Amino acid sequence: MLPTPKRFTLVAGGAEGPSPLNAFDNALLVAGVGNLNLIRVSSILPPGAQEAETLMVPPGSLLPIAYGSAISEEPGTRVAAAVAVGLSPDTFGVIMEYGGQCSKEEAEAEVRRRVEEAFKHRGLPLVEIRSIAVDHVVEQIGCAFAGCALWY
Repeated sequence: MLPTPKRFTLVAGGAEGPSPLNAFDNALLVAGVGNLNLIRVSSILPPGAQEAETLMVPPGSLLPIAYGSAISEEPGTRVAAAVAVGLSPDTFGVIMEYGGQCSKEEAEAEVRRRVEEAFKHRGLPLVEIRSIAVDHVVEQIGCAFAGCALWY
């Protein structure tokens, strides 16, 4: 079994690239996670995990992360991604992510609404929501990426 992460960091970035994969990779670089091996996880924040402003993980590390992204090859299209973390006073938290064609404000409102719904459905008290969002207007091929990185 893998150890349970003790920290989380919210990251976001938008970028262009010559291909969809390069646009995604460049958005990861802007977000600060481009030199890590991302392991996509579902949406539970471990109990007691503390937020850290800066991600301090060596290049090449395996990084659990819940993320949303959107890629478009249509110039002029606005793509956005957002992630939100709902915190409970004495138990685990919930992470919600989104990526699509909209503004960063719309993406952020959507993930915050999803967190509220997740807490309501679980019957957990919600004390705070932390969120981050980014949008990007596509020039050729663009990507928006937002994630909640979980680390040790």
